[in-house]
Amino acid sequence: MNRVVITGMGIYSCIGKNLEEVRDSLFQGKSGIIFDAPRKDLGFRSALTGMVDTPVLKGKLDRRQRLCMAEEVDYAYVATVEALQNARLDEQYMSDHEIGILYGNDSSAKAVIEATDISRAKKDNTLIGSGSIFQSMNSTVTMNLSTIFKLKGINLTVSAACASSSHAIGLGYFLIKSGMQDCIICGGAQEINNFVMGSFDGIGAFSIREHSPAQSSRPFDKDRDGLVPSGGAATVIIESLESAQRRGAPILAEVIGYGFSSNGEHIIQPNVEGPTRSLSKAMKDANLQAGDIDYINAHATSTPLGDSCEAKAMDAVFGTHQTPISSTKSMTGHECWMAGASEIVYSLLMMHNDFIAPNINFETPDEDSAKLNIIAQTKQQKIDTFLSNSFGFGGTNSTLIVTKFKH
Repeated sequence: MNRVVITGMGIYSCIGKNLEEVRDSLFQGKSGIIFDAPRKDLGFRSALTGMVDTPVLKGKLDRRQRLCMAEEVDYAYVATVEALQNARLDEQYMSDHEIGILYGNDSSAKAVIEATDISRAKKDNTLIGSGSIFQSMNSTVTMNLSTIFKLKGINLTVSAACASSSHAIGLGYFLIKSGMQDCIICGGAQEINNFVMGSFDGIGAFSIREHSPAQSSRPFDKDRDGLVPSGGAATVIIESLESAQRRGAPILAEVIGYGFSSNGEHIIQPNVEGPTRSLSKAMKDANLQAGDIDYINAHATSTPLGDSCEAKAMDAVFGTHQTPISSTKSMTGHECWMAGASEIVYSLLMMHNDFIAPNINFETPDEDSAKLNIIAQTKQQKIDTFLSNSFGFGGTNSTLIVTKFKH
């Protein structure tokens, strides 16, 4: 079985538009959450969001390419360009080799609604525009990036709610481990417009701590009152060790474990048993014991039930080891479809800079989080091996384990 390494990463997030900015925000415990007043005009119960600027791609891509790209593709393109540069993968190499793409995405709401609005207003579908179909399909990220970068390997969108991009990396790991692919661009993208978040707001999932945006996302804290939506994109380049060494690529880390499960119960409400199985499977796949994990980047979104279930699952697997835990969603909000990939990038930045980013706004533990070692302030610490959890609607669970590369 091939060893699977990470050779590049890129990020476009509400806490930074590149790796350097994001690293500094993580270390400083800087929140990217704001109050977005226009959401109130649309009837939002909560106007809190992590906000990202739309990248300016004119001059980088031609008009026809830009017309086919939905909002989340813009973010994914920027993150992927950074990751490819980071991995030293150029246009010629991608043309000569079979590079794949597996990207997590589970909506393209803005494109669909805008097309419907034109159709209803003009009564003429020819006015929708030829690029609309490519923007509105759920596979918009992979279909656009695969053509822009002329990729010839696997080309697949993974849709698994908020575990989408974690599963994308896990599936890429399996494909490379088995020898079916040598190199895959993996990641996740999330649109952050008003259209995609209205239905989330409608079920009362969001924090209403609007008077204090930076304090609104508070994973594991007793006074948490809901998640805060966010978005952007994150990309990691994964490849076989042999492929990376053959082309002299930088090796950032090694993927050594992937676990997954389905809760098999309620479509929204999480449970403890499903995440526990996902954690246990990943640990078994990596052939590790609880004491071998130096840091856990928790899924914890700041919802009352979700955080409690995850806390119980981590306590069941890690028990008295007091493994350091934080949820970077305290700073970024919940990046939904991109979160699994972005949290791998965040954790890699911590690993390479010897610190644990804080779980900001963690002031009062509840009975479940009190059993865990939640890191509330930035902590200087060496990380050799980390674990990242991602869970989603429908009871889908994914756990990844990454370690420093050792020859």
